[in-house]
Amino acid sequence: MNLTEKDKEALRRALEFEGAVARDSWKYGWTWDMVKVWPATLNRLIQMGFLEVLMHTNSYRGMKLTDEGHAVAENLTKPSGDTSTQEEKVTLPPDIFDDIIGHDEIKELIKASLIASKPVHVLLVGPPALAKSLFLWDIEHFFGEKALWLVGSATSKAGLWDLVVEKEPRVILVDELDKMGAVDLAGLLSLMEGGKLSRAKVGRRLETKVEPEVVAAANSIFRLSAELLSRFAIRKVHPYSQEDFRMVVKGVLVRREGLEPGLAEEIANKLDGKAQDVRDAVRVARLSPQLGVDRAIELLLEI
Repeated sequence: MNLTEKDKEALRRALEFEGAVARDSWKYGWTWDMVKVWPATLNRLIQMGFLEVLMHTNSYRGMKLTDEGHAVAENLTKPSGDTSTQEEKVTLPPDIFDDIIGHDEIKELIKASLIASKPVHVLLVGPPALAKSLFLWDIEHFFGEKALWLVGSATSKAGLWDLVVEKEPRVILVDELDKMGAVDLAGLLSLMEGGKLSRAKVGRRLETKVEPEVVAAANSIFRLSAELLSRFAIRKVHPYSQEDFRMVVKGVLVRREGLEPGLAEEIANKLDGKAQDVRDAVRVARLSPQLGVDRAIELLLEI
C-alpha cells in the first residue's frame, strides 16, 4: 500500500518518540496524543502492519512500531534526494490574479509570500466590497483542498482545531478577521507564532503543529491586538472606480463562473451604479438562467 505524506510524518513522529522517551514510561504502548498524530492515520498504519496495539481498553489504546514499521520509519528519516521529506515547492500560475484589476503591489506581495520557504502572513484591510475577498477566492481556487477558508464571524476554536488537524492546510484564508472572537484570535495567534494550535478536552490539553500561511481580510484593524497585527504584513486595499469595477466583474464572471464574455459584460454594465460588490454580480449571474439578468438584479438589489 502507498504511504501518504500524513502516513510518513506519523511514522517519523513515532520513531522519534520511541527513540527519545524511556521505554518504561510507555511499556503498554504510546497513545495518539503522545506522538501528536490523528487516530485515523494511526488506524491506517495498523492495518498496513506498521504499528501494533499492545493494550486496548475503553479508555486507553497503546501502540508501538512493528519491526517493519521501524525499518520504514528509519528509511524515511535518512537524507536523500527524495522530495517526499522536503518542503513542497509552490509554483504559481502567472495569471492567478488576472481577474483582479490593479493592486499590482498587493499581487506581488502575496505571490512572494505564497512561494516563500517560511510563512509570511498577509492582512488586507479596507471597507467592504473591494478586492479583498477576490484575492482569497483566487488563492483558494489554486490551492484547492490545501486551502482552509474561515469566516471570522462564524469560527469556533474547537472547529478550527479539528479542521487544521484534519486538513493540514498549506494556507489558511480568513475573511472578516476583525469579527473573529477573542478566543479564536488567540488560537490563530498561537498558530502563526509557533505553528501550534492547542485545545482543551476532557481535562487534558491537545496540541497540533503545522506551519500554514495565513492570508486574511478585515474591514478595519481597530479591534485587533497589536501583538496579532505584528505577525502580518498589512496592506490597505483602495476602492475601485466604476470603470475598474465593471472590468473586475467581467473577469470574475468569465474566469470563475464560466459565463460567455457577452453575458458577463451585460451584467457588469447593468450593475453600474447599483452595486460595488462582486458578490452581487456572482449572484445575478447564477440566477440569470432562471430569471433573466434584469429580473435577477431587480429581485436582488432593488429596494
